[in-house]
Amino acid sequence: MKPDQIDLLTTLGAPALHPDGSRLVVAATRPDFRADSYVGQLWEVTLDGDQRRLTRGFRDTDPRYTPDGSVLLFLRAAAGGKPQLFAVRASGGEPVQVADQPLGVGQFAVSPDSSQIVFAARVPEPGRYGTVDGITPGLEDARLITQNKYRMNGLGYTTDKRSQLFCVDVPDLDAEPYIEAVGRAAQDTQQGADTGEHDGLPTARRLTSADADHLEPVFTADGQRIVFTAALRPDADTTLVSDIHSMALDGSDSRQLTNPTGDTLLGCGAAQPSRDGTWLFFLASDLSPTGLDFVARNTALYVMRSDDPGSVTRLSDPETVDIGDVQEIVPDGPDAVLVVNRSRGSGELLHFRASGESETLVAGPTVVTGAASSAGTVVVSFTDPSTAGDAAVVEHGSLHRLTDFSAPLRRHTRVGEPQERSFPAPDGTPVHGWVVLPEGEGPHPVLLVIHGGPFAQYGWGYFDEAQVYAAAGYAVLLCNPRGAAGYGQAHGRVIKEAMGTVDLDDVLAYLEGALAEFGSMDPARLGVMGGSYGGYLTAWTIANDHRFRAAIVERGYLDPPSFVGSSDIGWFFSEAYTGTDPARVEEQNPFAKIGNVRTPAFVVHSEEDLRCPIEQAQRYYTALKKQGVETQLLVFPGETHELSRSGSPWHRRQRFEHILRWWSTYLPTDANPADPAAP
Repeated sequence: MKPDQIDLLTTLGAPALHPDGSRLVVAATRPDFRADSYVGQLWEVTLDGDQRRLTRGFRDTDPRYTPDGSVLLFLRAAAGGKPQLFAVRASGGEPVQVADQPLGVGQFAVSPDSSQIVFAARVPEPGRYGTVDGITPGLEDARLITQNKYRMNGLGYTTDKRSQLFCVDVPDLDAEPYIEAVGRAAQDTQQGADTGEHDGLPTARRLTSADADHLEPVFTADGQRIVFTAALRPDADTTLVSDIHSMALDGSDSRQLTNPTGDTLLGCGAAQPSRDGTWLFFLASDLSPTGLDFVARNTALYVMRSDDPGSVTRLSDPETVDIGDVQEIVPDGPDAVLVVNRSRGSGELLHFRASGESETLVAGPTVVTGAASSAGTVVVSFTDPSTAGDAAVVEHGSLHRLTDFSAPLRRHTRVGEPQERSFPAPDGTPVHGWVVLPEGEGPHPVLLVIHGGPFAQYGWGYFDEAQVYAAAGYAVLLCNPRGAAGYGQAHGRVIKEAMGTVDLDDVLAYLEGALAEFGSMDPARLGVMGGSYGGYLTAWTIANDHRFRAAIVERGYLDPPSFVGSSDIGWFFSEAYTGTDPARVEEQNPFAKIGNVRTPAFVVHSEEDLRCPIEQAQRYYTALKKQGVETQLLVFPGETHELSRSGSPWHRRQRFEHILRWWSTYLPTDANPADPAAP
């Protein structure tokens, strides 16, 4: 794949399966250069594989059928706009807008009787975020900060736009369309003669108001209460603890259902009642009695009896099962659910009963990204080595593909096959990963590409980075060193207060193992690159190992001490990973070892990155310049920490073009030759 072909990357959201199990709806979204945005619509797909485009909005996502199967709800965003809630007949037709929130609608759910919708939406403080004409962002009132948690990457300030819950009736899609009054009728309306809805939208009733984010709302199985997650404890600002709560349909009678004592504190996520109403399933991570021990904590599946919140049972073993990637719970039968486990690069679909029985429905070289179940049918959205996103029905432990949205991708690009390999670290620990080779016999220059996290994983899903570099003539190495997710908590926690130790050993061992096995790789032409934690380990690598011709340090975690005061997660992240002893922190700090660097380094960062703030890159770049190391700094305006994954299409393309330009200078190939005019 070339940088100008990322518009071929169509990805799918979680499928919505009709209650009768006969058909599903998926949102297919792709980057579009003309709009410089992400566009997409909803597609209806039968179990026979017939499909049709169901909507024609700019960006339509998150489809959901009402339980009676008559209405399809979804989110629609206009160009440059926020996602709003819409409804359409399940058979198709003209969508009707249901809500119009200033900052858009987030998660939503439908009541069991198909009459009401609960949704989350951020509520801006008056005078902020365009709520008052003429008050631009630079003219808003000053913000008085008193909390640890006041910003979030990709979202900005959070305490002045809390996520609150609302309830609204499912509209009558046969009702008379709203007609805006004009002339004399408009004058009468202004004088109060017209008592109808002024904008034609049903009234959304606000249910919550606490100074906290209220998220992931669902109705109980009997439709009498709403369950949601929120951090409402007195110590909410100094821990990572969040709870499952429930409340009456009018927002009263709020009850905390989890963490009754401080013995073991959980960070709770999505909750889902069983279809028979007996059980409430939820996801959570054990944060220890401190409420802050998050390092390499796998997310587990828990269950409690709906009539007894004290009866909490953990269903999955967090040492070996991690439901931390696709944090959704899908009801499957009266007392069971489906969840996705990340394991050794796969996204496995697991089935759990409230009794604790479990089975694996989908495994192997596939990453399940969403699921739905109804009438005995299970469908999923997924990605694999040659599929950016498609839908399939689960049959006898395998996937029967229903769509092929990636056909243009395979038709217009060469998809390099990821070859799975494990190589031993110096202490014998196997390091698992993949090798993607370019066309031709070589010898090819080699790029060691290190993932972020660190508690994340490379996997079997289609990876645009590897494909772009392989198409440019590079052998690409992707591995999951110790510290990564998908191999158990012990594997992830071993680098706690020991960053840059065995994780460095592992990535270098993978490089050496691949060079020994693949004669098509050139051991004299090596590059190393990575983003976020991958930027950290790249910077650490070139401070300790000088075999690489050049490096790319992207959105890096480069100076733990300054990270504490500048990152959105700095108040807890650095101390948890590198410790608090200054001498020990220095032993893990790339900036403290920057004087050892002599490898040419390209520093890439985004201006609005709040996760690894731009000062990390600016100081690293300046220090390299001062000591005479060849370096450049590439800064993307308007982008966050997520540039490479969800930045604007043009910026994503430019990023790839600049990366290839850098590699053409130090590691030229026939497919990516050096520019003869370059200095």
